[in-house]
This record gives sequence, structure tokens and C-alpha cells, in this order.
Amino acid sequence: MTTLTRRIQTKWNPFVLTGGFLLIMIVGIILGIPLWTEHDPYTVNTGERLLPSSLEHPLGTDQLGRDILARIAEGATYTLGISFVAILVSLLIGLPLGMISGFLGKKMDQVLMRIIDSFVAFPDFLVAIVITALLGPGIWNVLMAIVFVKWVGYARLARGIVLTEKHKDYITISKLSGSSVWKTITLHLSRHVLAPTIVLATLDMGKVILLISSLSYIGLGAQPPIPEWGTMLNEGRLYFHASPSLIIFPGLAIMLVVMAFNLIGDGIRDQLDGKRR
Repeated sequence: MTTLTRRIQTKWNPFVLTGGFLLIMIVGIILGIPLWTEHDPYTVNTGERLLPSSLEHPLGTDQLGRDILARIAEGATYTLGISFVAILVSLLIGLPLGMISGFLGKKMDQVLMRIIDSFVAFPDFLVAIVITALLGPGIWNVLMAIVFVKWVGYARLARGIVLTEKHKDYITISKLSGSSVWKTITLHLSRHVLAPTIVLATLDMGKVILLISSLSYIGLGAQPPIPEWGTMLNEGRLYFHASPSLIIFPGLAIMLVVMAFNLIGDGIRDQLDGKRR
């Protein structure tokens, strides 16, 4: 094995490469679909309902004559977009709270830990169902429900890392030099929180995509005619025997995207564990 090969293997984890390539390919296909087809994902045409795959409709049409390929591309903006926003907002809430709580300790830390314990006691999916049911169906209510259950994980992660690091010498020196709490957290502690947060956020993307699709599938998420992938599964289940493509293609899109994010997250985690060892 050459030195160059060793360097490449050290720098690039095969899981990251595989997941990254898969994700880039999926996003490229989704972005390119509007260039391939001129079909409107919302236009109803009952004369072309449940058509099989053809040159005009590569994945066929649904029960209302809408092009499945165009609807999957449109649905990606909801499934992937809402997932990304949910993770981003959860990070913006959880990380500062976790780092400040771990650094300051005392009463704030005790209050945060009681809140975290109450969230951890119940599965994310169950809490999200309850919140969405209370708020009512809708894609934005799903977003709020996911943020409500996901910020806790990032706060817990950041708090644990800060508790480990804050008693080390470089933090003591920072305090003695007159650095403020905010400066110490942003300049010194945030760099230790960044890498584990990236791993958790990447793995959470897959979980959030499944959560959004699941809530939409049971009728609590995006509502028709929005072509969110979970909603497409819900609409197509009654026509599965007549047209299996209504279930297969949205399900395949969910599976591939979740698998891509899981591969990337696992690869980054393995890479970081190898560096620590």
C-alpha cells in the first residue's frame, strides 16, 4: 500500500464517500427533474389516472392523473427542506443552552437537566404525535413539533462536552486572563462541541425525514395536495394493487435519502473515533 493510498484512506472514510455520492446523485436528479418534464405536480387530469411508466410519464401517474416524477421532485423541497430547517433551529436552540448550562452550572444546569430528563423519558415519535395533534395537522406544525423534541439532544450533547472540558487548564487560563463567559465558550469550548454535533446532526437528518414522512402518512403532517413523500405514501396505499408505483417510488426516495445521511454520519463518527484512538 502506497503512502498516497494511506493518506486517502485516512482522510476519506468509505462510508462518507458512498453516502456523499448517493446524496449528491439524489439531489442532482431531483434538481434536474423539472428540466426533464414540464408536468405540473398539482395539475389534475382524470383522463390519465394510474398510467404505467412511459416516455411521457417515466414513473407513471397517480390516482388523479398527476405525474409521479414531478410530484417526487416537488415533495423533496418539503421533506428535505423542512428536515434541514428543523435540525438548524434545534441546533440554534440546543447548543447555546447546553454550553451555557454546562459552563455556569448550579441552578440553571439543574433546571435544564430536569427538562431534558422529562423529554428523554418518552420516545420522540410519541411526543411529536401528541404535539402535532394538539397544534393540528400541517407541515409547519410538524416543524414546530420536531424542533420541540430535537433541541434536547443537542443541549445534552453540548452540556456533557462542556462539563468535561471546563476544568482543564486552558479554560482556567482563559478565566484568569479575564475572558468573559461568552468569549470562553465561543473561542475555546465551541471547537470541541462542533465535531460531535456534526455527527449527531447528520444522523438526525435521516431520523427527522422518517419522522416527517411518518406524521404525514398518518395524516398529521403535510396535507393534500402537497406532495410530501409521506403524504404520497398515504394517498397511494389504497391503489397499491392497481398501481404499485404510487408506493414504491416515494418509499424508495425516503429509503435512499435516509441511507445516504446515515452512511455519512456513521463515516464521520468512525473517522473521529479513529483520530481519538
